Amino acid sequence: MSKEQAEAWEARTETWAGVDVNEFQRQVISEFRANSGKMSGMFEGWKLAVLTTVGARSGLHRESILGYLEFDGKGIVVASANGADKHPAWYHNIRRNPIVTVETGTDTYRAIAATPPGRERDTLFDRVIAEAPGYAGHQARTTRAIPVVVLHRIGPRPGEERVKGMGDWIVEVHDWLRQELRTLRTQADRMIEGGTDPIDRTRPDLAQQMRAHCRDFCGALTKHHGGEDMAVFPMLAKQFPALAPALAQLGEEHTVVARLQDDIQRLVDGFVPGETDPVRLRADLEQLAERLESHFGYEEETIVTALNATAPAPGFG
Repeated sequence: MSKEQAEAWEARTETWAGVDVNEFQRQVISEFRANSGKMSGMFEGWKLAVLTTVGARSGLHRESILGYLEFDGKGIVVASANGADKHPAWYHNIRRNPIVTVETGTDTYRAIAATPPGRERDTLFDRVIAEAPGYAGHQARTTRAIPVVVLHRIGPRPGEERVKGMGDWIVEVHDWLRQELRTLRTQADRMIEGGTDPIDRTRPDLAQQMRAHCRDFCGALTKHHGGEDMAVFPMLAKQFPALAPALAQLGEEHTVVARLQDDIQRLVDGFVPGETDPVRLRADLEQLAERLESHFGYEEETIVTALNATAPAPGFG
């Protein structure tokens, strides 16, 4: 939005007294769709997009026609509300549910809407007003820091291959941990059945193998959850406020899982074949497995989409 376009917009809004603004939006959206995003009249030459959100209170789909920019391949919209002192309704919607649909006239895609805070927001807003100076006037009319919203595309662009994301990598880590836990349970089953390895005096016995395996598993799980608590979850909570309650719950579950790990590690470390009851150990392993499966499933449902849209998989592992 240029300065001249912003002034034209302001002049137009002065004539809206008594006008059904929702009906006006519907007319603009209809023209936008009918002409593949090319507008006439007051919007001629503007880069616009239709943003479909889910109402924070109603749960219904809501459509808004907005100015649209693109930085570094990502869509950008600005919650300016023409400089009003309150955030627009669509912004409240994405704070509750960040999954949106974006129509640019030539492309329609699902996205997850991030609201960068602090300095990152300020840097983005500087880029916005460098490209669309009219937004500087909007900011001058209000004391609120106008949010800049980054639309992270979910999935590849048409014709492009899907790139493995951080969320995919998290799922792979979970699957590895699931397999490790299955191995521990299998070892416990063999102890209950009285099974032994083929005679090979150079190999550790089953109890020793299980102790080593348990230490590796518990160490990997602790490191994984620590990385999420220290880096992944805080980053997501800042970018996607709607995820904050779920992320807090996941962090609390990490504490519960850690206690279960400690109990199991003590049982495994103190296991003496022929003296310790392997049935109790197997039951505790099953409890940990059930808790972890529920935790992993909820975590994957909650954060994988956001991680895939915002970060590539690490270049290792």
